[in-house]
Amino acid sequence: MARQHARTLWYDRPKYVFMEFCVEDSTDVHVLIEDHRIVFSCKNADGVEFYNEIEFYAKVNCKDSQDKRSGRSITCFVRKWKEKVAWPRLTKEDIKPVWLSVDFDNWRDWEGDEEVELAQVDHYAELLEKVSTKRPPPAMDDLDDDSDSADATST
Repeated sequence: MARQHARTLWYDRPKYVFMEFCVEDSTDVHVLIEDHRIVFSCKNADGVEFYNEIEFYAKVNCKDSQDKRSGRSITCFVRKWKEKVAWPRLTKEDIKPVWLSVDFDNWRDWEGDEEVELAQVDHYAELLEKVSTKRPPPAMDDLDDDSDSADATST
């Protein structure tokens, strides 16, 4: 029986790249994480063999990377060598294999978060400045306290 690729989902975070190899009821799981690649292999309950080899977009820290197996998939947490550097893709080559997809359920565009926060702080500072430079509130000394209380008691 020929080997086939496992459907693989991935997403990027500031310190890690996460990959999920989607194979239900996997057995004989082997995950090898090296500085520039990952090699994954396993069998499913029907005996079908899966094999994926991915050359990473950038260098990773293989000593601080790990994998976790569940009944539905094998998830790999791969520590980036350079933290806080967004990966535009998982693979070294600019060609996306058909079995590899972005995990949009977990994807978050974190790269510009600091810039967005700074822009929000600047916007808030501008609003405060506008509020503080307005004229003082109108004087209310022309209101008669007795007339208000008389109206309130007469109803």
